[in-house]
Amino acid sequence: MNSVIVWTIVILAGLGLVLAVVLYFIAEKFKVEEDPRIDEIEKTLPGANCGGCGYAGCHAFADTAVKAANLDAHFCPVGGNEVMKKVSAILGYTISEKAPQVAVVRCNGSCDVRPRTNIYDGAQSCRVKAALYSGDTGCAFGCLGCGDCVGACEFGALSMDPATGLPVVDGEKCVACGKCVKACPKALIELRNKGPRGMRVFVSCRNQDKGPAAKKACANACIGCGICAKTCTHDAIVVENNLAYIDFAKCKLCRECEAMCPTGSIIGVNFPKELDKEAVKKRIADRKAKAAAENKEVSNE
Repeated sequence: MNSVIVWTIVILAGLGLVLAVVLYFIAEKFKVEEDPRIDEIEKTLPGANCGGCGYAGCHAFADTAVKAANLDAHFCPVGGNEVMKKVSAILGYTISEKAPQVAVVRCNGSCDVRPRTNIYDGAQSCRVKAALYSGDTGCAFGCLGCGDCVGACEFGALSMDPATGLPVVDGEKCVACGKCVKACPKALIELRNKGPRGMRVFVSCRNQDKGPAAKKACANACIGCGICAKTCTHDAIVVENNLAYIDFAKCKLCRECEAMCPTGSIIGVNFPKELDKEAVKKRIADRKAKAAAENKEVSNE
């Protein structure tokens, strides 16, 4: 009986050894050599694995960067330009710096200007709420207030303001990974250039209804009047589908559009001084008067 047990153990051990040797040779034959620069780049990256770069984590980013002909399609928003300089040095590529970006919430429909028309009593998820109906206010384009964007942010850069019912972005913590952008079913969050010293101007509205309907739903809504576009001397504003949009690449931060907006849907943030709307309006009026006088002189000639 003992000899049977011993032989069983010996046979099983021998079989295990043979299989181990076979697997070793198979692994050696089919193993794929990985470029050592992949690990080097991955160690350089922040390790957030947030997907903000457009790839499935830091390892995937490093792998595709090594195989790419250049880094034009690669940028780590968490590490920013400093990390990308290190990555480019490892690969021997040259890169051009990108302007830092930050998330902005394009809805200014706080509780006091966007009255509720019904009460939602379902799952506290913007995505679920959006799938069921347009929302609990008259604006079908506004924030649903359940905080999906807050839950998606891995950097603690978003919070819900209980007074307004809207998400608030902490510009110091935001790394522009874009997860909140994807989480919002109403497409209310946008990544924009931070601007010099964090100053930026944008239209905080996504309502595409015609003026009267938009105004009725929210007192702060863009009504598509086009005054801002006519005022802008930098060709930075377009009005499409009853909604104004400011191109941050063209905007010179003069804030004239903000002063002229009749509903306050255009917002300027992080400016050192409060906007003197009357002074700006006077400047615009003086400029128009001067231009009209010059045109009159030309026509008389």
